[in-house]
Amino acid sequence: MKFPVPVVNNLIDGRAIAAQIQRELLARVADLKKRGVVPGLAFVRVGEDPASKVYVGRKEKACAELGIVSETHILPEKTSEAELLVLIGKLNSADHLHGILVQAPLPKQIRESVIYSSVQPTKDVDGFHPINVGKLMLGDATGFHPCTPAGVVELLVRSGVKTEGAEVVVLGRGNIVGKPMAAMLCQKGRAANSTVTICHSATRDIKAHCLRADIIIAAMGVAEFLKADMVKPGVVVMDVGVNRVPDASSKTGTKLVGDVDFKNIQPIAGKITPNPGGVGPMTIAMLLQNTVRAAELSVG
Repeated sequence: MKFPVPVVNNLIDGRAIAAQIQRELLARVADLKKRGVVPGLAFVRVGEDPASKVYVGRKEKACAELGIVSETHILPEKTSEAELLVLIGKLNSADHLHGILVQAPLPKQIRESVIYSSVQPTKDVDGFHPINVGKLMLGDATGFHPCTPAGVVELLVRSGVKTEGAEVVVLGRGNIVGKPMAAMLCQKGRAANSTVTICHSATRDIKAHCLRADIIIAAMGVAEFLKADMVKPGVVVMDVGVNRVPDASSKTGTKLVGDVDFKNIQPIAGKITPNPGGVGPMTIAMLLQNTVRAAELSVG
């Protein structure tokens, strides 16, 4: 006996929500221009990593659509750390620039921590400078939050997901998503007040933690790590992962998948982000929002 495939309308549409945020930013950009300020954002890319080229291209396009002036600085793969620091120093001093984004990954001869610490905190629209990281941990709203976890928070808020008192499991302890994500959700305030558990490669019985969770944010970097038997009915699932896996049916021989077994978890979940089309567009939207805010702060 064949059963009909269930129709599930529980998707959190990241593209639609990102577009909503960008429409809201248009009015703020227009107001800045009336005051004689055009938001400016500098992209720095070292080497010819294919994914980095795509990501920077998407960000450039989003800036143009919003009226943010962007400039891209491309350096050779063999660029030294000292040479990159000289460029960042010049960008820090440029009055027409309100934000600086150094695209990861960087070549092995360059330490990311040194580079992120060299960006002026008021232009650190990626939210990676130690001052902004510290402000996040202290609940100080004057800093900039990292774009991907900030985007996840906006998805939760605008999708009507209640976080106060919720059990949240963050899969992954990385500095870009996992740690700041946990810090945001355990703060007092909007889209927070959660009880947060961070799981990682050394966690015992990750499944038990996940089965307890009301919200799961998957950012481990392991293809389809979160399986259907690891979640409870009605759970909210946010898939941050980007993994390339073999796919014989694809022209390239590979395909991109998230950290979530989407096909099998979607019928169980209360709400879930698709991948692509979920968290990804929000990362760019929050970068734009941070840049506009940086421009606003520059004029008081």
